[in-house]
Amino acid sequence: MGTVGAFAAACDLGGVKDALARTVGGRLTARPRAPTTSVALGEQQLSLGEGGRDGILYVPSGYVATNPAPLVLMLHGATGSARGALRPFRELADDAGLVLLAPESRGTTWDAIRGDYGPDIAFIDRALAWVFERVAVDPARLTIEGFSDGATYAIGVGLTNGDLFQRVIAFSPGFILPVDAHARPRVFISHGTRDQILPIDQCSRRIVPLLERERYEVEYHEFDGPHAVPPTIAKDAVAWMATTPARG
Repeated sequence: MGTVGAFAAACDLGGVKDALARTVGGRLTARPRAPTTSVALGEQQLSLGEGGRDGILYVPSGYVATNPAPLVLMLHGATGSARGALRPFRELADDAGLVLLAPESRGTTWDAIRGDYGPDIAFIDRALAWVFERVAVDPARLTIEGFSDGATYAIGVGLTNGDLFQRVIAFSPGFILPVDAHARPRVFISHGTRDQILPIDQCSRRIVPLLERERYEVEYHEFDGPHAVPPTIAKDAVAWMATTPARG
């Protein structure tokens, strides 16, 4: 359907990645549908994982099954956890009515960061299917979000599954993974000008122009700060989700 995007933007840490040098995978099959069972409000473990790596679902206080809700798939950084992945939006979710899903990578970071798509994309697909069985999700308000390595993964998975995700949010991404582009989701990127982990000049300041050349609509925010998601940036991203139309 889509063509393999020749994206190549990377930080000094990993060198330039040739987006055509690896097999592109990363397709998800789970899709929103009418729930077949109910779900409790608040936070709950998925109980889908093994080896202590699982995930968390958060259902906001105002959720009702008759009113499909927006969902954000939240991806942690390297060595991170579901709890950390939720942090940017957890305190904003009730007011914004956001359902949050935070799966954990099978290893210390997401599979395609160091190789090819595999067990992590399969686990994300299982987690999404599990949520769609229980939660009424609005297909027009599906977003994938991530921080650091999670942001890199969110861009790759989000663009490859643009027919599922209307929006992509990447907080401090490192590079663009190989992409088999489907549809054209809108993109929000933020990066700190004092980031010493993934320096802005080698990362987002390369990524954003590359996406724009490929005709993606990008909302880009730089801030005076380190490798982090400041509360003001998180609020900006939530406001952007609420006011930005579905993908172009």
